[in-house]
Amino acid sequence: MSAPKPRSTDGATRAAVPPPDPSQASTGELVGQLSEQVSRLVRDEVRLAQAEVTQKARRLGIGLGFFGGAGVVALLGVGALVTAAILGLANVLPGWLAAVLVAVVLFAVAGVLALIGKKDVDKAKPPLPTETIASVQADIDTVKQAVSR
Repeated sequence: MSAPKPRSTDGATRAAVPPPDPSQASTGELVGQLSEQVSRLVRDEVRLAQAEVTQKARRLGIGLGFFGGAGVVALLGVGALVTAAILGLANVLPGWLAAVLVAVVLFAVAGVLALIGKKDVDKAKPPLPTETIASVQADIDTVKQAVSR
């Protein structure tokens, strides 16, 4: 004889059988349906929370990347200013003016990157699944209202 097949835990086998009419179902069947529906609801809410936290973490990473880019560009701007000072002191020539203009442009780029990074980091705060929390609270309120009837 062959061993019995293990039951699937994804609920696919149970989905084929429609639930009995609640007005015709016994208390045991209703309790069984309730536990199944609560389990499914909890699993779905956990999946939603995971997706929301992943999205916020991705935004945070992108924002931090822009801050890093702003730091690199600012460092290049400092290097250009140092070069401008060296050229200005060494040869009082128009070459230093070009270096100052490059530094100003680099600092402007750094400022834009910093603002973009700040905006993305602000969107990721707080790193809590706020939408999922609101959804769970709505589920709890619905269950409370149904039970109080």
